[in-house]
Amino acid sequence: MNILVCVKQVPDTAEIHMDPSTNTLVRTGVPSIVNPFDKNALEAAVRLREQHGGSVTTITMGPLQATQALRECYALGADRMVLLTDRRFGGADTYATSYVLAQAAKALGPFDLILCGKQAIDGDTAQVGPMIAEHLHLPQLTYACEISIEDTTVQVVQECDNDHICLRAQLPAVLTVTKSINEPRLPNVMRRLQANRTEPDTFTADDLPGLDFSCIGLSGSPTKVRKTFIPVHEKQTHIIDGTIPADAVSVLFSLLDTAKISLTAR
Repeated sequence: MNILVCVKQVPDTAEIHMDPSTNTLVRTGVPSIVNPFDKNALEAAVRLREQHGGSVTTITMGPLQATQALRECYALGADRMVLLTDRRFGGADTYATSYVLAQAAKALGPFDLILCGKQAIDGDTAQVGPMIAEHLHLPQLTYACEISIEDTTVQVVQECDNDHICLRAQLPAVLTVTKSINEPRLPNVMRRLQANRTEPDTFTADDLPGLDFSCIGLSGSPTKVRKTFIPVHEKQTHIIDGTIPADAVSVLFSLLDTAKISLTAR
């Protein structure tokens, strides 16, 4: 069984810095980690490989610094690392990102399964996995908390708000997984040393056959961010004095009306 795991390097900081000219996240100089949900996807892939054989390929799109995230995935059990890096990929929204990942999957495959974390913690859109499935015309099973393979069929238990649903699909398929599916393993020392000595296979836009350059990067992103800002949280406390309840209620309603007018004016 050949499995592709899509991972993303995300900022490991509470301070979000945005480029005011492009309205995109500035990643240069910001400490980064592997998206936690993608670690769950990788662990699920490694366990499936241990049960059914095959190989696990990890892939990410990003700058050269994303190599460190791939090395961490290699230390956690991946067999191959693939880095998609090109300045022309920069500024991509979820559509452009999923398009490039899908084209890379075509070039590197075929794969029986493509696994993603349910969402990235920096964007929280949960869109890339399902979009990859749409680009590749594959069935998608999302929010999986259990996965089992039988012959050419994949079965998952989908985690919902108040219940669980059992879903099946024919392979190949695209799956997104939740945090509750497993507990990612820790890398052993030897595997980490091997990862530090291993270089990922690097691809640029020119290396992906059939890539439509009008669909990549900032210019190929249909989602346009008009404005980004850090919300300001204001807190004001007003103590209502008095011993007569009716008078206190009257003051309260007056304050609420004033606050409503103030919010409407903004």
